[in-house]
Amino acid sequence: MQEILQKGQKIVAIVPAAGVGSRMQADRPKQYLTIGADTILSHTLHKLITHPNIDRIIVAINPADNLFDSLPIAKNSKIETVIGGNTRAESVLAGLQRLQVDDWALVHDAARPCVRHEDISALIDQVLLKQQGGILAVRVSDTIKLASKQNDVIDSSVDRTYLWAAATPQLFKAGELKNSLLKAAQKGITITDEASAIEYCGGHPLLVECHRDNIKITKPEDLAIAAYYLSENNY
Repeated sequence: MQEILQKGQKIVAIVPAAGVGSRMQADRPKQYLTIGADTILSHTLHKLITHPNIDRIIVAINPADNLFDSLPIAKNSKIETVIGGNTRAESVLAGLQRLQVDDWALVHDAARPCVRHEDISALIDQVLLKQQGGILAVRVSDTIKLASKQNDVIDSSVDRTYLWAAATPQLFKAGELKNSLLKAAQKGITITDEASAIEYCGGHPLLVECHRDNIKITKPEDLAIAAYYLSENNY
């Protein structure tokens, strides 16, 4: 992998962690809820810190955050923080300010602690081999229903043949991602992940299949699922 990196290029992880996670109905942002002895964010950062191809990690935190500095992992020399924004895109942009335009920005959700090193490596290998940005994702296996706009009834079934559920990390050249996020913001386009900004600007990110245990913790019941996956994979 390293021989495909151009001279001076780095792979830098950006973790947007400025959200409040209201759907968790907790007394603190969801990234600071615990699984075992560590917070969700600590588990996630540990995965990134210990990956051999990631040079450093930039964590975008809320300006009112008074918890991050208390985490033991926050003292790791690979980690630095920036003040995030009101949206995911704003937080990622804040992190991108610390990168060179030719660096590779590996953006990963703070609430995806179960990502596997082998999946991160597969993404990096494919993106660098093809010199084209890409994301981890899983093929949709459930039958997908399109709801009626009037009420919660089925309008139709959707062909799932070409459907994928996006995950993270998502890996793009820092300069390209920054320009795409800025263009989308200028036009008032809603950006739900980094790939959607690239798509808006005409790009076609790679899809790299990952394991289904790379879940995003969103609701209270997800904590038990993540705890099981973490224990099963010895992380």
